[in-house]
Amino acid sequence: MLNSTIVIKLKQRLNKLDSQDYDNIECWQAVEAFNKAQVEWCRRQLHGINIVKEGDEQSTRRKDDLQVLLNTDPLALTDKKIYFSGVVPTDYLQWKRVDAFACKDCCEDRRMTIYLAEEGNLNQLLRDKAKQPNFEWAETFATLINNKIHIYTNDDFNITDAEVTYYRQPRQIQIEGCVDPYTNIESTTEILSEFKDDIIELIIDEAVSVLAGDIESGNQFSRGTETAERNN
Repeated sequence: MLNSTIVIKLKQRLNKLDSQDYDNIECWQAVEAFNKAQVEWCRRQLHGINIVKEGDEQSTRRKDDLQVLLNTDPLALTDKKIYFSGVVPTDYLQWKRVDAFACKDCCEDRRMTIYLAEEGNLNQLLRDKAKQPNFEWAETFATLINNKIHIYTNDDFNITDAEVTYYRQPRQIQIEGCVDPYTNIESTTEILSEFKDDIIELIIDEAVSVLAGDIESGNQFSRGTETAERNN
């Protein structure tokens, strides 16, 4: 969907299509509201806060809607003795999985099964014989802390290669000739939304509620919120 169409739909639903009053919607406001709305919509769908209570990949609909955000990147690791550490990508939104190969002097490289664990349970996991990193069973765990991924080895083996699969932040739209509200610099290119048109329609309803709240328009706020929730 073209950005010009998104702006027209936003103004139409806010009853500002031909308005000449002081509450006109500027293009930068439309950009900011849409970008904010798509992040909010993505977080709700991933967590299952919708009318059917379906979260990350819990239905074909969720797989279809969110697959565009799935991304896989190599993970550069640093050996920290009992774990290997790698920095999460800058556009990271939510964990999906980490794949890695491990090596040990006695054996060939093995593909590890890695579970995401709680940082608070770290000491118990490292002591528990059934849950601690195990090269023979090709299983270990990872934690997230300070925007880093820690893959634990208990200093029993090495990680030779790793990559992280994650949901990234949705791409922000930009309108050519409009001041980007995030940089205060005029955009020189047109960047379109990466979502399908049916999802963009839902995000527009979400953006309407954001803008309606900004201009204290109660009716449009309620309509936008209810429509966005009902159609998920």
